[in-house]
Amino acid sequence: MQLQRVAVKRVTGAYALIDSLKRHGVRHIFGYPGGAILPIYDELYRFEAAGDIQHILVRHEQGAAHAADGYARATGQVGVCFGTSGPGATNLVTGIATAHMDSIPMVVVTGQVPRNAIGTDAFQETDIFGITLPVVKHSYVVRDPADMARIVAEAFHIASTGRPGPVLIDVPKDVGLAECDYVPIEPGSLKLPGYRPTVKGNPRQIEQAIALIRNAERPLMYVGGGAIAAGAHAELLELAEYFQIPVTTTLMGKGAFDEQHPLSVGMLGMHGTAYANFAVSECDLLLAIGARFDDRVTGKLDEFASRAKVVHIDIDPAEVGKNRAPNVPIVGDVRQVLLDVLRRLKELGVASDPSQTQAWRDRIDRWRSDYPLTVPRYDDILAPQEVIVELARQASDAYYTTDVGQHQMWAAQFLKNGPRQWISSAGLGTMGYGVPAAMGAKVALPDREVICISGDGSFQMNLQELGTIAQYGINVKTVIINNGWQGMVRQWQQTFYEERYSSSNLEVGMPDIELLCRAYGLKGIAIEHRDELEGAIAEMLAHDGPVVLDVRVHKTENCYPMVAPGKSNSQMLGLPERTFLDRAVELMYCPHCGAKNASTNHFCPECGTKL
Repeated sequence: MQLQRVAVKRVTGAYALIDSLKRHGVRHIFGYPGGAILPIYDELYRFEAAGDIQHILVRHEQGAAHAADGYARATGQVGVCFGTSGPGATNLVTGIATAHMDSIPMVVVTGQVPRNAIGTDAFQETDIFGITLPVVKHSYVVRDPADMARIVAEAFHIASTGRPGPVLIDVPKDVGLAECDYVPIEPGSLKLPGYRPTVKGNPRQIEQAIALIRNAERPLMYVGGGAIAAGAHAELLELAEYFQIPVTTTLMGKGAFDEQHPLSVGMLGMHGTAYANFAVSECDLLLAIGARFDDRVTGKLDEFASRAKVVHIDIDPAEVGKNRAPNVPIVGDVRQVLLDVLRRLKELGVASDPSQTQAWRDRIDRWRSDYPLTVPRYDDILAPQEVIVELARQASDAYYTTDVGQHQMWAAQFLKNGPRQWISSAGLGTMGYGVPAAMGAKVALPDREVICISGDGSFQMNLQELGTIAQYGINVKTVIINNGWQGMVRQWQQTFYEERYSSSNLEVGMPDIELLCRAYGLKGIAIEHRDELEGAIAEMLAHDGPVVLDVRVHKTENCYPMVAPGKSNSQMLGLPERTFLDRAVELMYCPHCGAKNASTNHFCPECGTKL
């Protein structure tokens, strides 16, 4: 390990922690104090008084973790949150798991009982190190205050390099109080033997990938959150335009590719666009870029891109081949690999030939025309999709956070987001994420519009954070798509459980949002008619301060298209009936047996499956 050493001075472990955080560029910490972490908060008080760091006092530790997560997603920097021992630490676990599933860089600091009390079941003692082992990238218990600077430097390096993720630092109370000889470690001066993420792709595999791309007639780029983490937006665009390859993104990959671009086919998967799902079912080459073949994307895995050769680019070797064996695996940083691909193309003098994929793009455009995303219109009440579309019209350049459920999928379908402007819990699907994540994004980017799209169920999971918003004047706007249900649960109960609506209705006990906001000293607006929508959103955006807009919408609107569990992506619910009647014509190959369809009798000529 190589360290850049400066003058030694005698300080407490708490000072070493806060000073090390400051040296690593931390300007905001989200947290909630308690007994075991008080020595750290006492030192933080001095740094705050000097204007070095701002602490945001949340109302629940889960809010702290989600706010740090939103901060990290909006900026690409490491988010930081604090919690005390015992329940303070366990309250952070959902937020840590959320960040872990979505590969978000965070450093989580927890207080712990004194070293001599560990293992005695002392007051507010939990083994947070052990509890979080499955949901962190790495973790530490600080046993010696002299190790603090090294541990913080390692934590930031590990959290932000390779495949990003959360790192836990558990600090016993007496370690925070104890003095040590403090040797600061500056960012970038640390080398960790044994931790060397692969950044450069294998040249031979890059050559193989280029050969497949050059020969493909129906290529498709399938882009995930790894492209966002790597900042590979420009390289994705250049490669897609070079070969005129259509691009689909995952929920985590939204914003990696301009969704207004003619080559964009939107999101794929369970609630993806029909044309993206048809495209992935018909492509002959799938370029998986920073994606992990998640079950919500693939549907029935053995029928996912079943006619395609696969090139899989990912920085995490554990993901390559985990769910789908690629023809060409490339382990490396997405941006660096794409740069090498583009550089090699130029060295080889490969000319761009748009005609190679013209028929394929024409076919996708027909699907796009035949099966567009639609916005229903009811006489008596607003459709949820109308709210999303109007938000997109009036605040097209905002940073959007979401909670989880139907509103999340509608937002993913209808919003066209730029890089890092889509912030949503994807892998863990955490209700209650949206409002605190919006707080974190707004604290990080005070000059940008930040809007949370929530549901009435999700909003109530962390509504106490309205207190944080009020205390610090965090100017986030929250729009509640309020249908009185756990909407996605109700949809599944309707579709797969014979309309047995068990414990999914939330109408009884629903708070009056306007009164709730008034209790916190915030502005609340409630509407339920179409002629109120445009003006209410304009009023919300114009207000100089946080606003919660409660929009009552159609109670039983379902989110379509939908790929049912266990079905292939080409078998979507909620499309026009002609999709099913013309399936033998629409699809070149049977999604079940792979036979080429020459029949128009709505059955596969080989296996007899209804199409």
